[in-house]
This record gives sequence, structure tokens and C-alpha cells, in this order.
Amino acid sequence: MKLDEDRCYRAVNSKDARFDGVFYTAVTSTGIYCRPSCPARTPKRENVRFYATAAAAHDAGFRACRRCRPDAAPGSPEWDVRADTVGRAMRLIRDGVVESDGVPGLAERLGYSTRHVHRLLADEVGAGPLAIARSNRAHHARILLETTGLPVTDVAFASGFASVRQFNDTLRTVYDSTPSGLRAASRRRSPRSRPTAAPSGAITLRLAVRKPFAYDGLLRFLEARAVPGVEVVRDGTYARTLRLPHGEGVVALTPAPDHVACVLELSDLRDTMAAVNRCRALLDLDADPVAIDEVLGDDPALSTAVSTTPGVRVPGHVDGYELAVRAVVGQQVSVAGARTTLGRIVRERGTALVPELHPLAAAYALSHVFPEPEALAAADPAGLGMPRSRGATVVGVADAVAVGKLDLTPSADREALREELLRLRGIGPWTADYVLMRATRDPDVLLATDLVIGRRLQALGLTPSRTTDPTLRWSPWRSYAAMHLWNLPDRPASERQP
Repeated sequence: MKLDEDRCYRAVNSKDARFDGVFYTAVTSTGIYCRPSCPARTPKRENVRFYATAAAAHDAGFRACRRCRPDAAPGSPEWDVRADTVGRAMRLIRDGVVESDGVPGLAERLGYSTRHVHRLLADEVGAGPLAIARSNRAHHARILLETTGLPVTDVAFASGFASVRQFNDTLRTVYDSTPSGLRAASRRRSPRSRPTAAPSGAITLRLAVRKPFAYDGLLRFLEARAVPGVEVVRDGTYARTLRLPHGEGVVALTPAPDHVACVLELSDLRDTMAAVNRCRALLDLDADPVAIDEVLGDDPALSTAVSTTPGVRVPGHVDGYELAVRAVVGQQVSVAGARTTLGRIVRERGTALVPELHPLAAAYALSHVFPEPEALAAADPAGLGMPRSRGATVVGVADAVAVGKLDLTPSADREALREELLRLRGIGPWTADYVLMRATRDPDVLLATDLVIGRRLQALGLTPSRTTDPTLRWSPWRSYAAMHLWNLPDRPASERQP
């Protein structure tokens, strides 16, 4: 990703927080790198270098600024926008593929040699896959050290390090500090800040967001679709169970204008990074709302909606497989009807939680984890409480995931996934696009075949045709335009969001 250095320096000179996490500023005279909004005096232009990732700054020999903590900013939205190999690679690394499968596993998923993947990333983001993964682990470790009371050894393994020695060496390289030094410095900066009280065995985190953050709409969206026993919205908090690589988990998320309070209860601390990444995806925390609103707000068709509700997010999901099943179950039925059917499927085929082992789940009356793909793949379509044809589609989706034919993770090849979904009997363009929008976080899916959105576009005189598509002026943010269109006022009561 080639950076416009003059534009970057103007952002640094104006302390523009909109660019925090989008690029990093390294100062040759001090040997540190900062976020663009760092409150320190603006360095001379000749002493500044710009990097697309924190990993690139680390690789160039710079250490993170202790004052502005550049790695604590939300992640760059660039990697969710891009559908190319580099974008997929960055999403795969963020999802922990390097830790689980190594660089060869990353290269295999991308369909290239390890050398080619390393060259692509080095050219585009300034660092190879190992360096990027190391930077991600260090960033995650710092969050845990500063916001939780976990023992240092637990932090090391929860952050994906293979040993405490590797953990210590990495923090010394990246931050020029020891784990205990980072924790002590955090306490000195905020002497009243201590780990928030949580149920026994749970950890608390503070997830960064970019403002503005229209979280009320997110909570309403999630509450309307909450599956009994799996998720609930209560008193401004969204809580749900999680199906994670090493076991079950429970999370409670309480959004605020400038952050999200996160309480995690995990059966295995190795799942901490995966759980945090899924929560960030669910609430779309790495979005760039200012950039999105600038594009959509400039259009008279959406300007009022954007000015009324700035910072709209597109709800993602914690599990693409679960989302795909829910999308199929919800075909041609009301939201309430889909919830009832899904609740019954969960009770009959999901994994029951033991309340004594999961006090956070018990506190929110959560009883089950969504069924494993193998459990639904083995089900009789006629026994799922819906038309047999739709039940067969649910079984088909679950089977495709179980055998590894269908990749529904955020790092999936979006074009290939859409084609694979459309090959499954019972899945049409609307369902495929809805899954892409929420499971892969594709920011540019309009869902023009949706009944409500189609009516909105027709009323605005923007209906796409075979030769023209006036909605292209909203690219690459048409998923956000869809959220605004769904939420336009004065629509008939019979109209509903999916």
C-alpha cells in the first residue's frame, strides 16, 4: 500500500485522529513510532518516515511511543476493504493462521508459495507475515497487561506466544520494556485504573473504536435477532456464547461512545485473541466512520440519514457458519419466527453449558453454544422445524463447512465464496450477498434484491438496471448505505430488515 507522504505529514501536523491505525509515523531522531494524533511536538519533515503497519515500523528498528501507544488504535480498515491477496493475507494473519498453521499454512490458503506471499506483504505493507503476526501478538499482550490482572505467564500464552522467553524477548524488542514494566507504566498513567470487576475466571478488556460510533442501532439490530439461549441484549449489554478453536466461551459487550467494555469467560486462554477479533468483527470496530460518512453524506439521497445517524456500523458476526445457517432459516419468515425455530434447533442440537463452569453465561441466562457443523450436517431436514427444502439447505451448508468445502471466515476469498454459496440448492443472490456482507465484512454489498432496499432505491430513482448502476457512487461503502436505507423512517410496518 503506497502512502501519500505529503498527505500523511499534513495529518500528523494537524493531529488528525481519523488516521490513527491507518498509518504510523516514525521519527528517525528519536527511534520511536507514533500514531498521527500523538500529542508530542510535530517532528521535522526530514526526520519522519511513514509506515502502513506497526509491524513495518518495528522491522525498520523503531519502538512504539509510550505516550500515544500507537498500537492501541483500532486496526486499519484498509484490510477489510481490499479483496485482493494482500487484503486476504492480512485478514488471515489477524485471525491467527500464522500461529495455528505457520507461514506455509497461510501461503496454502492463499494459493501461492511462501516466498511469493512474503514478497507481496513486504512490498505492500513493509513487513513479512511472521513480523506482522509478531506485532499482532505484542499488541494483544499489551492490552492484556494494561487492562487485566492476569498473571504474566497467562498473558503470554493468551497472546499466542509459544514460551515466556519468546514473550519477554518480543516485548523488549517492540516496546523496549518488560511485561511488568508495561503494566507498571499503565498504572502510573492512570493511577485509578484497575482491572474491572468480573465474574470469577473472566477477564475484562477495553476495545478501542473510531468515533462517531452509532452503537444504539447495533444493539437494536442484535436484540431483534437474538437466539434464545445463545445471545441476549440486556441493559445496554450484548452477551452471547462463543464456539472457539479450543473450546467454549462467553462474552458480554457494553458499547460506549469511545470504547466497548468487554468481559470474556473462556474455557481456554489460548482463545483470547480469537474471541477479541470476533467481537471486533461483530461490532465493526475497525470501520472508518468519518471516511464512510463523507462519501455517503455527500449524496443528497443519503445526506439526511447520515447527518441524523453518523457512525453507522454494519453488524458482522462471531461465526460465519452460524450466520449462514441463520440466514437460511430466516428465508421467507419473520424475524420472530426465525428466532423461535433457531432457539429450538439450539436446544435440541447445540452444546449445553454447565452453569457452575460458566457464571457469566448463567448471569445472562445463556444455556447453549450454537450447534457444531457436524451436528447439523447429520440432522434429518424434515426434523428441523421448517419446510423440508429449507431444512435440506441448512444441512447442506453445515455439511459443506464440516468437510472444509465452504470457508465462511472473514478472510475468505469473497468472489469464490459467493460462487460456492450459489451452488448450494436453496441459496440465491440475496442470501449469498447477506452472508458476504456480515460474515466476510465486505463493505461494498448493497443487497439490491432485498425487498425493502429495492423499494427505497425505487423511491429515490436509483434502481440499478442492466446498463447502469447509480449506486456505484456509494462504493466502496454500499454495505453502510444498505444500513441507512433499511433504517429510513416512515416505512410500512410490514417491511423488515433481514
